Amino acid sequence: MTTGILECSPAILVAAGLSVLAIFFCYLAFFRGGTKRYPPAVGTVFHQVYHLQRLHDYHTGLFREHKTFRLLSPGRRQIYTSDPAVVEHILRTNFTSYGKGDFNYENMSDLLGDGIFAVDGDKWKQQRKIASYDFSTRALRDFSGGVFNKNAAKLARIVASNAATKHPMDFQGLLMKATMDSIFTIAFGLDLNTLDGSADEGSRFAAAFDDASEFTLVRYVNVFWKVARFLNVGVEATLRDRIKVVDEFVYKRIRGRADEMSDDKARDAHPKQDLLSRFILATTSDSGKVDYKYLRDIIMNIVIAGKDTTAGGLSWFLYMVCKHPDVQEKISKEVSEATANAGEAASSVDEFSRSLTDEALNRMHYLHAALTETLRLYPSVPLDNKECFSDDVLPNGFSVGKGDIVYYTPYAMGRMERLWGDDAHEFRPERWLDQDGAFQPESPFKFTAFQAGPRICLGKEFAYRQMKIFAAVLFRFFVLALRDEKASVNYRSMITLYIDQGLHLTATAR
Repeated sequence: MTTGILECSPAILVAAGLSVLAIFFCYLAFFRGGTKRYPPAVGTVFHQVYHLQRLHDYHTGLFREHKTFRLLSPGRRQIYTSDPAVVEHILRTNFTSYGKGDFNYENMSDLLGDGIFAVDGDKWKQQRKIASYDFSTRALRDFSGGVFNKNAAKLARIVASNAATKHPMDFQGLLMKATMDSIFTIAFGLDLNTLDGSADEGSRFAAAFDDASEFTLVRYVNVFWKVARFLNVGVEATLRDRIKVVDEFVYKRIRGRADEMSDDKARDAHPKQDLLSRFILATTSDSGKVDYKYLRDIIMNIVIAGKDTTAGGLSWFLYMVCKHPDVQEKISKEVSEATANAGEAASSVDEFSRSLTDEALNRMHYLHAALTETLRLYPSVPLDNKECFSDDVLPNGFSVGKGDIVYYTPYAMGRMERLWGDDAHEFRPERWLDQDGAFQPESPFKFTAFQAGPRICLGKEFAYRQMKIFAAVLFRFFVLALRDEKASVNYRSMITLYIDQGLHLTATAR
């Protein structure tokens, strides 16, 4: 599919960008610099367009020379860091001086609106407060666990039918559908049924959502995106079309649920367990007015958090354990031992999936370590940033001005030898285990896959539980292998980290 990401050659774009930068260079160097000390400039933001298809590896290469650097840009300074001390400073120590800001809001608001990933201040606090309460309730935990169990079993049945014929499967495609069905049930209280292929409308929504995520990322590396949006051409025209598909689908569900709850209230019915129903109750005004736009934004942020991140993480996990069959066998053995009572007695996929209680999952330390090691190398959100709200000095002595953007880079940080040792490039789950085989976490400012500080991911434990349930079911019943051991894989440059062209595996029944 042609996306229109690059409408002219990369060389022309870089040349045009460098010409623009020449005009601003004196301003940047002399008028804005003053006596303050800023990180070294190692390139321009236009180089990112040239390296778009390998953007995170481009950043990683630069970080091997500098812990913190700048990419020259007209307008705002753009500072990039792989220094845990700086990450801790912007995410926790000086939290009030950094946030999403106008820069991120402009880039993301067409897709994410006023949702928790795009806003600061009272809107962020309100959503965070409601979500924090909901994610801590036993009712939602039990409800979501049942959803994960059901969809893991459904996925396993699909794999079993293909395993019988030795038919290769695009596991990333299957996982994207399975996680979409899961988060949609948890968020909306409706089963989208994309995994069994019975929901054409749902599949169209999911595809439009994925494209919108990709095109939103392009805004971060293309300083001319506002011109394209104004002219309604190229990627921006396509993004507008995809968001229209997403909005039509989501608004239809929100209005239907609000009307249903209004009828239920009149009948004094029991409250529903899904997140949309909870947010409707929490945000509806005293007069009974429902803010459909705000609900749309809240739910869209939950969907992108629960679908894209988990599907991407599981896809890279399966890829890595297929590249390391010994790890796959250790996980299979641990799953059998952790479910030695109820799980081994289960005669079907559905029974085994239901046997995966929190107690059983908590005994799977090696699986937890393997998932975490995957997220170290392939974090679901490979690049994140905060806008500086007031002049500041970072722990490394570099100055940051009001309006500057500070990026921290989970993908690059996971590959830094200075953080993880000489074997940083190796997939080694054992680095997360102590001498007794128990999982040992690292500082969230070093392992930044789930953010840290006040904005740390609320769904972290939910994500681990879903990934562990899916992995346990798959490795209890199947041995997975890459269709082509020699084939290389790359990522698709999106807000989240997908495997480009899918993950094609074969399965053999155990």
